[in-house]
Amino acid sequence: MHHRYIGDKAFYRRVFGVAVPIIIQNGISNFVSLLDNIMVGQVGTVPMSGVSIVNGLLFVFNLCVFGASSGAGIFTAQFYGSKDDEGIRHTFRFKFLICIVISLVGAAIFLLGGSQLIGLYLTGEGDAATAAGALDHGLKYLAIMLWGFLPFALTNTYSSTLRETGETFIPMLGGIAAVFVNLVLNYILIFGKFGAPEMGVEGAAIATVISRYVELAIVAGWTHNHKARNAFIVGAYRSMYIPGKLLRSITIKGMPLLVNEFLWSSGMAVLNQCYSTCGLDVVPAMNICSTLFNLGSVVYLSMGNSVGIIMGQMLGAGHSEEDVRDTNRKLIAVSIASGVMFGGLMAAVSEAFPGIYNTTDAVRHLAAQLIWISAVMMPFGSYLNATYFTLRSGGQTFVTFLFDSCFMWVFCVPLAFCLSRFTNLPILPLYAICQATDFIKCVIGTVMLKQGKWIQNLTV
Repeated sequence: MHHRYIGDKAFYRRVFGVAVPIIIQNGISNFVSLLDNIMVGQVGTVPMSGVSIVNGLLFVFNLCVFGASSGAGIFTAQFYGSKDDEGIRHTFRFKFLICIVISLVGAAIFLLGGSQLIGLYLTGEGDAATAAGALDHGLKYLAIMLWGFLPFALTNTYSSTLRETGETFIPMLGGIAAVFVNLVLNYILIFGKFGAPEMGVEGAAIATVISRYVELAIVAGWTHNHKARNAFIVGAYRSMYIPGKLLRSITIKGMPLLVNEFLWSSGMAVLNQCYSTCGLDVVPAMNICSTLFNLGSVVYLSMGNSVGIIMGQMLGAGHSEEDVRDTNRKLIAVSIASGVMFGGLMAAVSEAFPGIYNTTDAVRHLAAQLIWISAVMMPFGSYLNATYFTLRSGGQTFVTFLFDSCFMWVFCVPLAFCLSRFTNLPILPLYAICQATDFIKCVIGTVMLKQGKWIQNLTV
């Protein structure tokens, strides 16, 4: 059994050649996000609550952009495997157009309904003044963050295409530059350093928006200045033509991904709203827990991206089913190992980490217990993530839609809604029960992998 799950040196060189730049970029990004979160947390519990609610809502927008570009990305990876630059150019155009549309729609929704959306998370037991303060801080933060929608979407268009064509260093470099700009500006603008005004959460939003423009300038600038290495960008904007057959294929294979990401992320937002009904302390405690979890899950989430890229390239290049299955099995083993390792690290710091925040002892204690639950579930999440990207690499997007978002809305959301509305269950057992639904998904994912319907070349 040893050789079934452990590869040779060439295997790990290839895997980490793809994964490490993504891990570094996402790791630095999440580490700086952690520092940003701590800085906002020093301003106080109320501002932290407002910002965390808005970031939870913006998460839905971010994943819609990710889902829209990922649908075309399935074809990009396989076109790259078959050395078809024209095909990559068409998928780039699709990403560009769909991401602009999503940015405009998202901005309109938040402009018209931002106050009502934030207010949904402030209905739990607690002080009315605290809820009003969190709403005010959240609205100020949101108004500025809207200016970052378009650069975020365009950066995703460029970066995802570069990664899918084997160029992972430049997206990593752009991401690193952006997060350091964000970190420095956060320190200056949140606390009013070096003669700047003390702006609190508004300073945090301004820093984030500026950093997104910096990242776009680096990634897009490099792409256009290295046309020999990025042949797809030559003539990419001369027209927005996309062949009808390819457009239909991307729509059929890709739209389930967009819908899936929207439904899954909005389902997460609804789950957090259900958790928030257990009391106003839950919002900052969940924020502390999710901040550490996001950092701890960087490796296995980045491995998921690597699984999708490597599997897509192998399928596009026409590798045998035996080779594809063998590589996939070993990739999933690496992903699970990362989940076990970082879940253990999360558990180890669960008591100490909340102490960094300027908040109440009750919030710190609750956050520590939530971190423990999340740490225990991390290995299962790593397996599910690798399974999801495997199925998606072969165009099984409708299956992943059923596997991911349908499960969320048919099972998880009704469960959380009923438990939070019709029982007096405290937040800890409520959160643990909802997290434990991943066990069911693990069984479903294993069955789908063994069936092998995802092993198909989409470029022929």
